[in-house]
Amino acid sequence: MDKLKMHSQNLIERNIALIEEFFPNCVTESNSKDGLFKQQIDFDLLRQELSSSIVEGPQERYHLNWPGKRDAILASNTPVLKTLRPYREESLNFDSTENLFIEGDNLEALKLLQETYLNKVKMIYFDPPYNTGNDFVYRDAFDLSLESYLGSSNQTDNLGSRLVANTESNGRFHSDWLTMLYPRLKLARNLLQDDGIVLISIDDNEVHNLRKLCDEIFGEGGFLAEFVWKCRQFTDARSGDKISTDHEYLVCYSRSDVASFRGNTRDESKYKNPDRDPRGPWMSRSILGLATRDQRPNLHYAICDPSTGLQFSPPENTGWRYGKERMNQLIDEGCILFPSSAEGRPREKKFREDLESEFTSFPTIIDGIHTSHGTGEVRGLFGVQVFDFPKPIDLIRKFLEQVLCSDDTVIDAFAGSCTTAHAVMKLNASDEGKRRYIMIQTNEPISESSNARKEGFSSIAELGRERIRRAGKKVLSENATTAPNLDVGFRVLKLDTSNMKDVYYQPDATKQSDLFSLVENIKQDRTSEDLLFQVLLDWGVDLCLSIARESISGHEVFFVDGNALAACFDNDLSEETIKVIAIRKPLRAIFRDASFANDSAKINIEQVFKFHSPSTDLKCI
Repeated sequence: MDKLKMHSQNLIERNIALIEEFFPNCVTESNSKDGLFKQQIDFDLLRQELSSSIVEGPQERYHLNWPGKRDAILASNTPVLKTLRPYREESLNFDSTENLFIEGDNLEALKLLQETYLNKVKMIYFDPPYNTGNDFVYRDAFDLSLESYLGSSNQTDNLGSRLVANTESNGRFHSDWLTMLYPRLKLARNLLQDDGIVLISIDDNEVHNLRKLCDEIFGEGGFLAEFVWKCRQFTDARSGDKISTDHEYLVCYSRSDVASFRGNTRDESKYKNPDRDPRGPWMSRSILGLATRDQRPNLHYAICDPSTGLQFSPPENTGWRYGKERMNQLIDEGCILFPSSAEGRPREKKFREDLESEFTSFPTIIDGIHTSHGTGEVRGLFGVQVFDFPKPIDLIRKFLEQVLCSDDTVIDAFAGSCTTAHAVMKLNASDEGKRRYIMIQTNEPISESSNARKEGFSSIAELGRERIRRAGKKVLSENATTAPNLDVGFRVLKLDTSNMKDVYYQPDATKQSDLFSLVENIKQDRTSEDLLFQVLLDWGVDLCLSIARESISGHEVFFVDGNALAACFDNDLSEETIKVIAIRKPLRAIFRDASFANDSAKINIEQVFKFHSPSTDLKCI
């Protein structure tokens, strides 16, 4: 029985809890004056979280540290002046799909998604470089102050300098990898729903560091499980040290303590009723326990079959499952099945109606699904092996089934072969679900000597999109009658510099001699649809909502999800055109400064909306 506190609320503990909610990495353990370890605030880290430049000042504490950690914290908090531009020609069912394929650096992409998908994603899957010394990590721009960053981040990234080999000869072998992964996991946490999870594939090289990293970002209480996946079907006979590493890991953390797995559906096919027992179907199970006579002498005794008088005793090293009293009760109720000879073993009737749940626990050991299955699945789509070690569909599907409801969203931040998209489509086809995916993949070039290059593919992103197209056709053909309306499409959005010129962000830095060339604050190569998607990002509007184009008095007007947002970026809008839009009563409306001849015209537009649609949130760019 719990005791009453009998004192007022500890405000310090409450404040620490509030800080932990937003900055779990800043709550740590520290040795207090009385010699006890208490939960305290790491003010150095908290200052870093609230600062736009690197803060110095270490202190002794229990935490994970490495060269570049403060850079990683800064990188996760620094804004990017980027946007996502739509590419209809590379998309599939652009106007009807609710799936996204984002091409670009996943760090910057996750930053851009913060406003739109904050606390809206059920599961985020990471399949990062395993840091074996043979793969690549991202070299991020960590060494800039906020001012320098804002001044330079409109420049196009040179992708060739972003992906670098992280060999073991590098003195920062582990540090570079941790610095790469830290800000991405930190941003991913913000996107998760309260009951959302992050799932990370990894091997022995970094699993120990990954656990410590996630403990800091999600809190130790966020740890759900470390799944061991037997990825190799056969032992590796080529192993020089005679050790065949046949497993990998999937590390799972949650946003909060409300996250849980659904569990596996219990196999009830073993439940029969051959003797027409009025209590219903049953199955037999052993009544042997696990205790030796020395450990549990009360479980070692003889039982008697009342119908034959045969005596049965348990083995010395096991004993019975139940004590005498419970065992006699089961015998009286006819729940113990006695064999016809003394050489047999009694068993128990276990009735289906006694099951507490239709689900059993989800095991942390995953077997029966191997890397070779993933390779075969991709080869079946392309005819040749175009991806190295793609994850099997059923491996990802297992976790989707455990976590996602029928309309949830999953993000794959290192999309690669896009197994996650394939798994989502197969799962939706099986139960008519409406689960959505967001694939993020950088435009990583493909080796000239690879099968994929010989097949005509130049980048991993291009190859991933083609895998989704072919997989979608296959899933549709296999489920033509049961899931004819399955969403197998995706909108392609590519990371790019902002649609706005530098003058939009830094007008004070503009020289008088540049004014004539900067009358227009939008880049010349950008379309109205480019502007629309940057507006959706800035306003936090779902990037998959339907988009309708209408012509009103000769002007192109976008209506997103009916009246969720109205946008027109044409010049010289008449008051009549504005009035037609306002009468539609959109929740939000956006125009360009150049749409109005002068400030008086802009004021008149505001009055038009106040009269016809006063609740519209009105803005301009």
